[in-house]
Amino acid sequence: MGIGERIKLARKWSRMSQEALSQQVQVSKMAISKYERNLDTPSSSVLLHLSSALNVPVEFFFRPPFIEINLKTFRKHATLKVKDQLAIEAQVQEWLERYLEIEGLMEDNKGVPLLPNYPVKDIEDIEEAALKLRKEWNLGSDAIENLMELLEDKGIKVGLVENFEKFDACTFVFDGDKIIVTRKGLEGDRQRFNLAHELGHLVLLISGDINEEKSANRFAGAFLVPAITARRELGEKRTNLDVSELYLLKHKYGLSMQAWIYRARDLAIIDQTTFNQLFRQFSVQGWRKNEPGKPIQHETPRRIDRLIYRAISEEYISRSRAEELLGAKLDKAWG
Repeated sequence: MGIGERIKLARKWSRMSQEALSQQVQVSKMAISKYERNLDTPSSSVLLHLSSALNVPVEFFFRPPFIEINLKTFRKHATLKVKDQLAIEAQVQEWLERYLEIEGLMEDNKGVPLLPNYPVKDIEDIEEAALKLRKEWNLGSDAIENLMELLEDKGIKVGLVENFEKFDACTFVFDGDKIIVTRKGLEGDRQRFNLAHELGHLVLLISGDINEEKSANRFAGAFLVPAITARRELGEKRTNLDVSELYLLKHKYGLSMQAWIYRARDLAIIDQTTFNQLFRQFSVQGWRKNEPGKPIQHETPRRIDRLIYRAISEEYISRSRAEELLGAKLDKAWG
């Protein structure tokens, strides 16, 4: 990847047309096109203008080549524009390049355990798969304290995408690495469900006419709250669920109140009539989008940060290089 591809990557990330970029840099649209196709090389002054317009350091254009990705599937709203999808792809690519570079520098990508796979032919297979994975990872049946850290500990790279309100998450594999990307700034319960949903896509081997998205949703609920745990908390049969009860369970297990209602229905703890009544209540109260009470704090991936601070400590990289790889200013981890 040369300077041209870097310029194009940053332009996509910034959701700018060649025309818009040319106006900010004060060169012609044709010049931008030539730069991106490596038919011409921008001067030092133009590179400085490009750096400012695209909000990337000049060093970005000279970063060693690593990868080119093409994301096939997104969990998104139907109105997510193609331009935004390309920008998300560019942002993910830039993050993953930095991640792989620091990982390679520290030689810290070896010995990662393989993710198991579970064949799924019916719904009960999904419940069983979630239980098997929890057993494989020695999780027991209690709440998972920090799902993002758990996934990173199991060798899954987790990244965050920002400034895209209509994007939820995506999963892909690059050179054998399992990668999950979700939107930054989501409330913790929604973020955790997204992560568990994408984990489902990685471990479930679905056959037949079972809907993959519904299967991943079912896996997410079963992984975060196993059936035995749900029945222990709710009982075997219920005629109703109290909103305050759901709120307390949400904060204990990091699963939204509405996801708890789905879990209760899926396990036949409540019937369809009760399910419908509860969701009507949430709709009338305006709780479908914003559930009542204090939100759950979101989680943050930390592995790349730890690798970078380790590299600084061992004097593999300078602080300025560390900030470039981190994609942010260095600060105290507790600041």
